[in-house]
Amino acid sequence: MARIDVNRIGGDTFRVEVHEGGSSSSHEVTASADDVRRYGGDAGAEKLIEASFNFLLEREPKESILSRFDLPVIEHYFPEYPRKIRGKLD
Repeated sequence: MARIDVNRIGGDTFRVEVHEGGSSSSHEVTASADDVRRYGGDAGAEKLIEASFNFLLEREPKESILSRFDLPVIEHYFPEYPRKIRGKLD
């Protein structure tokens, strides 16, 4: 199982480090307050982003995750994201 570290680096921008299988990957994710409310409801941004990376890792290796993206981009690749992410936050 991967370890996912999420840290706010300024404003709506977060650094995400994914550690898995003896290696790691680094990502920069932007999540506005509107994005957090839309996808995560009352969950905080860090919790939503961690859950979102777990969602992504179920579908692709960490090396395939974009190094920099806005959170809503996930929905473009995986249309089920809005429906599935809430279940990961419960």
